[in-house]
Amino acid sequence: MIKSLIKPLITSILALSLVAPAVTSAVASEEVNVYSARKEKLIKPLLDNFTKESGIKVNLLTGKADALLKKLELEGENTPADILITTDAGRLHRAKTAGVLHAIESEILIKQIPENLRDPDNQWFGMTYRARPIFYVKGKVKPEELSSYEALTDEKWKGRICIRSSNNIYNQSLLASMIAASGEEKTAKWAKDFVKNFARPPKGGDRDQIKAAASGQCDIAIANSYYYAAMINGKDEAQKAAANTVAIFWPNQAEGDRGTHVNVSGGAVTKHAKHKENAIKLLEYMTKPSSQTWYAEKNGEYPVTADTKPSKLIQSWGEFKADDLNLSALGENNATALKLMDKAGWK
Repeated sequence: MIKSLIKPLITSILALSLVAPAVTSAVASEEVNVYSARKEKLIKPLLDNFTKESGIKVNLLTGKADALLKKLELEGENTPADILITTDAGRLHRAKTAGVLHAIESEILIKQIPENLRDPDNQWFGMTYRARPIFYVKGKVKPEELSSYEALTDEKWKGRICIRSSNNIYNQSLLASMIAASGEEKTAKWAKDFVKNFARPPKGGDRDQIKAAASGQCDIAIANSYYYAAMINGKDEAQKAAANTVAIFWPNQAEGDRGTHVNVSGGAVTKHAKHKENAIKLLEYMTKPSSQTWYAEKNGEYPVTADTKPSKLIQSWGEFKADDLNLSALGENNATALKLMDKAGWK
């Protein structure tokens, strides 16, 4: 599997190199260079507003998350990047351990962003967060039948669960959170029993799990909440119909339980940033209520700041208790999570 991943990753890096001139290497006081794993349409309008308000020009380069991180590593001190914006705390932790990030001091970021949604060493900060709940087919599953991630190993779910593969960072982070909560031994047993209840070999992305449930291939899907929002709000009528076939269940809500697993889309200042002050200003700008509202709604995610409400669609899903684990643990437990998934036969 590793060999099969190398060629696409190299191709992605080369593709990024071809468009890299869009990010200038010239040192200028009133600019900032951003490498973003979020698509241009999901972040550029916010960056344009920052430029209008601050006068600081933003040079944006978008690409695949893993390719951007590898690009940063290869460029070293010659990188033009001042900021890395990427998805999943597991990836942010990888960037930290790769030594490409820079710890920053910002009273605004520390005040605005909850402690569990930022790196303990201030090397990355969550900008929005998403949940990874259970989606069930209405009419086939009653919500009272569900309770927790752990309970999905029950025999009644045999052949009824859809989830994507073990090489997906979102599933790795889910398992990493369970390791933090229950330990390696219990999580290993859970993974082994959970795999037995798969309706089919894992394939496709999060939207594909929801579509599979809607088409009758399974009764339960595990997916990130922002994909569900994108399906409902999107123009694809087939995806919209599939999304309307399922409903959200927030797992692990019982008294004393840890809450539903959450993760972040985050930002960080790079180790060799040439415009550190401007980079910090941009990250701070992204925590403003107006920025949080736009960024969270555009991405179908939850704002990280307490003074900003989610979109009306997300509010309609109801409130839930989120796991307050410091998300740095997702990166710290990633290697163990991968090992357990492999032993469990999670393809």
